[in-house]
Amino acid sequence: MSSYIWHPINDLPRNWREFLDADLSVLALSWSERSQQLKASQKLKEFNERLSRQWAIETGIIERIYTLDRGITQLLIEKGIEASLIPHDATDQPTGLVVSIIRDQKEVIDGLFDFVAQRRQLSNSYIKQMHQVFTRNQKTTEGLDTFGRLVDVEILRGDWKKWPNNPRRPDGETHEYCPPEQVASEMDRLIEMHLVHENSGVSPEIEAAWLHHRFTQIHPFQDGNGRIARALASLIFLRAGWFPLVITNEFREDYIFALEQADNTDLKPLISLISKRQISAFRQALSLSEDIPTEMSIQVIIKQSLERMRQRKTPSRVFDISTHVEMYTQSRLEEIAKELSTSLKTIEPDYWASVKISEPDETDYWFKGQIIQTAQFLEYFANTRVYRTWVQLKIKEERHANLLFSFHGLGYEFSGIMAVSAFLEFREESENGENIAEKPCVVCENIFQFSYKDDQMQVLERFKPWLEETILIGLEQWRKQL
Repeated sequence: MSSYIWHPINDLPRNWREFLDADLSVLALSWSERSQQLKASQKLKEFNERLSRQWAIETGIIERIYTLDRGITQLLIEKGIEASLIPHDATDQPTGLVVSIIRDQKEVIDGLFDFVAQRRQLSNSYIKQMHQVFTRNQKTTEGLDTFGRLVDVEILRGDWKKWPNNPRRPDGETHEYCPPEQVASEMDRLIEMHLVHENSGVSPEIEAAWLHHRFTQIHPFQDGNGRIARALASLIFLRAGWFPLVITNEFREDYIFALEQADNTDLKPLISLISKRQISAFRQALSLSEDIPTEMSIQVIIKQSLERMRQRKTPSRVFDISTHVEMYTQSRLEEIAKELSTSLKTIEPDYWASVKISEPDETDYWFKGQIIQTAQFLEYFANTRVYRTWVQLKIKEERHANLLFSFHGLGYEFSGIMAVSAFLEFREESENGENIAEKPCVVCENIFQFSYKDDQMQVLERFKPWLEETILIGLEQWRKQL
């Protein structure tokens, strides 16, 4: 019995524009401007190299080709793919084999950069070349014989499958992929439709999700299809000047769910997941600082200082937008504080809730450390030099709880993008009267962002549901700590 019955691939849904992510569009535009400043930067080269290593490592982990401890993965990303960095108990495969496979995968991602630089068109022959590299150190995989029995079959490196490769689920049902005899024609259709999309200006995140899923539906190779699919999605992003699609193990369940939803004709969850991963990469890249010139002079310092001042001044309209968003945040939190305070006093008259917004002279020291810690956890640079304001919901019971919303610039060099983050902090007095604060707890892993090019009312409409969700999460975290 089949849980999914194969059918020929479909084109993009007509309403694909409804799935575009406003945050991604803002960051893509800002990165397009910022990347020109960093084009020759050593830090950008190092960032791209670390991201390529992460891609090469994670694309095998998510397929369960091998396992690696999280700490070792990070070490390989930072230091390089070397067998000496992997303890024998940190993986479930021979260390030498793991390193060989990761290096093969690194060769594929490096090849994508070269492919884009040469302005080549995607073709079946290039996909087959990628598969040859991916499977260089793999000999066999599982397949089904004519009786439906699982057997070990030889991996045909760089050639379409000869045997069905429909996976069998624990409940006995199978997921059908394209039959071997129809793979060639389906892959021709895939390439043909992709080239039409490319010429029609389909947005990168939409095309990456579509191409990834439709390739996965075909499953043209005996093994290695997931890695090829993520390589194809990465190719779309690199061609747009974006970043490779890195799906880490922590997102594996969401990733599988999104692919299953796409099997059921709903591409939106996969587009959303892919967009969020790209947003994360953009935020990290925008947080890169420029290289310090090897030869400093008074003229160079003056020039750089003036440039930084211009960057602060040009997008100042975004500060006006931020003020309106802050006022709404204060108003909404005051409504909640009033209701909460009334309820708390039924338990104890000394319990209360209130709202406070920062004063200009308070932002330099109050909560700055927590704001920076939150940004570091979410992997972006909180630029509090150009702008810093916060709105706080204070809850007093046996101890103090602070649900704080911080408004600040995003990125080391300010390009007119504002970020709003949120964290929850608990404070209580020690026996000697000292005010002790616990480490801040990040409330929402999806920061809210907007730019000076956005419409003020549209920003507020996007912000309202984000604020409601974040308040709900924050209050639930507070409740659990009671």
